[in-house]
Amino acid sequence: MTQAIQVRGLRKQYGGVDAVAGIDLDIAQGEIFAILGPNGAGKSTTVEILEGYRKRDAGEVSVLGSDPGKPTRRWKSRIGIVLQNTEESPELTVREMLRHFSAYYPDSRDPDEVIAMVGLTESAGKRIRHLSGGQRRRVDVALGVVGRPELLFLDEPTTGFDPESRRQFWELIEGLSDDGTTIVLTTHYLEEAEALADRVAVIAQGRIVAEGEPSTLGGRATAKARVTWSEGSVETDTPTETVLELSRTFDGEIPGLTVTRPSLEDIYLSLIEPS
Repeated sequence: MTQAIQVRGLRKQYGGVDAVAGIDLDIAQGEIFAILGPNGAGKSTTVEILEGYRKRDAGEVSVLGSDPGKPTRRWKSRIGIVLQNTEESPELTVREMLRHFSAYYPDSRDPDEVIAMVGLTESAGKRIRHLSGGQRRRVDVALGVVGRPELLFLDEPTTGFDPESRRQFWELIEGLSDDGTTIVLTTHYLEEAEALADRVAVIAQGRIVAEGEPSTLGGRATAKARVTWSEGSVETDTPTETVLELSRTFDGEIPGLTVTRPSLEDIYLSLIEPS
């Protein structure tokens, strides 16, 4: 499978302290890849290097076949970025903002199409300063996709969204992925990573401590299951057998029965604990 991003031995220091301490990473073309980690773990620095915003100290990095440390105008036009915090032009309307930015790209999407994609059609004529926080975040996303990017970086994209808006945004991202856009997502919402990502990497103390599909990350799929019923609970490697035994004990229905394996949050928290 063609790689959109390849990283080998990536390192970055601040004041002699490793922020990124030797990361290797491969992200396939068309993949939705989530990068998770606590504040200060190195994930933002890693993504900024991939975006071409920050210089690395060591390592080899290829993004869409080019070194982001030597960005060209053509390379920049192939990438979309939705930053966590952006500076806006508050006196422009949503439509004016999108039309302005679309002119920067050689093959941009129609601004009104993008406005509809992010659910802002009814607000297209409003000035940015009159929008709610969630609506402004939708403008940020619209600016990130108006250039029809091959690779889209999303930094905490649904901050300020209500649950319904977040679900609608997930549908937008899935649609972009279906069209072949590679997406790199950083988020603190673990349910968002689980819902969207094909694969996940967890960064802690400047290193990748786990990588894989959300359902199998950190041995999640093979971890002990917890079988709980009204009178007790047990952790077991054979939950089906346990349920059958309980069924015989209760002669049928087991009161209050639940069977669970560790959630992505459980695994994530165990991975980022200081060693």
